[in-house]
Amino acid sequence: MTYFRDTAAVLSQEQLDDQIYSLWIEAGRIAEIARPGQFLNLYCRSEARLLPRPISLCEIDPASGRLRLVYRTAGAGTREFSSLKTGDRIDILGPLGNGFPTEHQGRALIIGGGIGVPPLLELARQLPGEKTLVMGYRSRPYLKEELSAAGPLCIASEDGSNGVRGNVMDAVREYQLQADTVYACGPLPMLRAVKSWSEERGITAWISLEERMACGIGACLGCVCRTKKKDEHSQVHNARVCREGPVFPASEVEL
Repeated sequence: MTYFRDTAAVLSQEQLDDQIYSLWIEAGRIAEIARPGQFLNLYCRSEARLLPRPISLCEIDPASGRLRLVYRTAGAGTREFSSLKTGDRIDILGPLGNGFPTEHQGRALIIGGGIGVPPLLELARQLPGEKTLVMGYRSRPYLKEELSAAGPLCIASEDGSNGVRGNVMDAVREYQLQADTVYACGPLPMLRAVKSWSEERGITAWISLEERMACGIGACLGCVCRTKKKDEHSQVHNARVCREGPVFPASEVEL
């Protein structure tokens, strides 16, 4: 795995929704090799917060060396990031983890929920062939324009204010969607439902797991998930989400 420790320049930042921020940074050599589904470690300026915060890549522009991160503020570290302005600099490490495979034939179904929506934008742009996007939100959708440009977009919202009332699987059933391959990122209950739906139909599914991380490079074993196969590193039925993942074949992990 190739990754770099760098100091990135902040190009812009805007608030998309309540607690949701969009951050553009310049990180040329990382952008050149980054893939959909990978993430960066962002480091806080405060010495009281030693551990970096992992944030998934939303858009990758290797030609200009720009990367877009769309994240939710959840604690002191991400609140610090939300105060970054144009011209500021931030220490980063990346690209980290294994991303989504983009060699695809047939119909693709791309399913995201909550803060699992942003990593799927770059995937939707790079994935060839026929694809349908299904995104779930609590209320107001963000990244709607960008996602719609990548393919047909179906929306589900918990309060029914946008699209189908309910969750992403309610939208899949409402529109009677079919696929040859499924790609998903979102909260664990959603991933369980996607895995079950795919297995019932014999459909290959790739899922990106959300997990608390410490090092982000596989050294600390702090972000393991249960797997069907033994991990070559630890010789137990575990895999490191930051190293072997965050993207896994759904058939290989126990949720």
